[in-house]
Amino acid sequence: MKINKNKKVIIAMSGGVDSSVSAWILKKQNYEVEGLFMKNWEEDDNAKHCTSEQDLLDAENVCKMLNIHLHKMNFSTEFWENVFQRFLNEYKSGITPNPDIFCNKEIKFNLFLKYSIQNLQADYIATGHYARIKKISGQYYLLKGIDLDKDQTYFLYTLHNYQLKQILFPIGALKKRQVRDIARKLNLTVAEKKDSTGICFIGPKNLRNFLNPYISEKKGDIITTNSEIVGQHYGACYYTLGQRKGLGIGGIKGRYNIPWYVVDKNVKKNILIVAQGAYNKHLMSTGLIAKNITWINHEQFTFPLSCTVKTRYRQNNISCKIDYVNNLYIKVVFDSPVNAVTPGQSVVFYLSEICIGGGIINSRIPLF
Repeated sequence: MKINKNKKVIIAMSGGVDSSVSAWILKKQNYEVEGLFMKNWEEDDNAKHCTSEQDLLDAENVCKMLNIHLHKMNFSTEFWENVFQRFLNEYKSGITPNPDIFCNKEIKFNLFLKYSIQNLQADYIATGHYARIKKISGQYYLLKGIDLDKDQTYFLYTLHNYQLKQILFPIGALKKRQVRDIARKLNLTVAEKKDSTGICFIGPKNLRNFLNPYISEKKGDIITTNSEIVGQHYGACYYTLGQRKGLGIGGIKGRYNIPWYVVDKNVKKNILIVAQGAYNKHLMSTGLIAKNITWINHEQFTFPLSCTVKTRYRQNNISCKIDYVNNLYIKVVFDSPVNAVTPGQSVVFYLSEICIGGGIINSRIPLF
């Protein structure tokens, strides 16, 4: 392992088990390892959902145990300007954004990467993502993590080839259970710590309650696809396509005992449209139009391109064909209809285990 002796890595320490085990692996591989804890959100002191204080304490404990120096950086201003403001603006306009993808693009693999290379003289940065990087014929490719249930390439499609050569994903070749086993054997205090869930800066807190100080509630009608009023909502922008929970219309008399789902909304008129069943025809799409396309390796693909896609995290791969529309948009046509394709979310493209890129869903192509 002498080959890595003079190579310096700055690993993003989140206070979780994945980054902690990643740091240990890098040390075992003989890198010079230092950690960096990023504070990206200036939470209210009473915000019980925000765990940054405990996360920092956990990161400090792990770094002390592993004999790793821990840097601390506050990127809250940049996060607010480049991630949170966009998140709010898109919600206000009626689409459902994915801020974790914005955060990876603007903060972790932009600010953190540049700061580590330029200010801390690092050769690489590392994170605890479940993904892999492979060099093939001089090009760096982003591959799915070995643990397909935890694979996080969906959140990493905005990376570029020139960034991949400076990034390490130490646990990408491990299963989650193996990571926890390593943490237990090392007696790390975070070995049993639960994985973070939900939007990074909201956590398990109710989304409507979180957004309320930024986006005022405005009650409106919930109607069926036949224009029958079946309930009231708190503001159409709070809800997302395919949403089932929080509608408050589960016990409508005279209806079959089938859950209701949001199938469309009109933010200008403040109307929410619902139908019953997760796979009702109103919720199904034969394809989508995507914008803001990123190709990780800038390869010249021949269209139409047969590949697979994901329209949300932890979704099974969907077989499809991608067709070029123009310099701004591409068209994705699914081999079979897909439910709850949501504008504002990302569609990510794969050729086998290689993530080749992705984009933002601009609109869906309905079933009828």
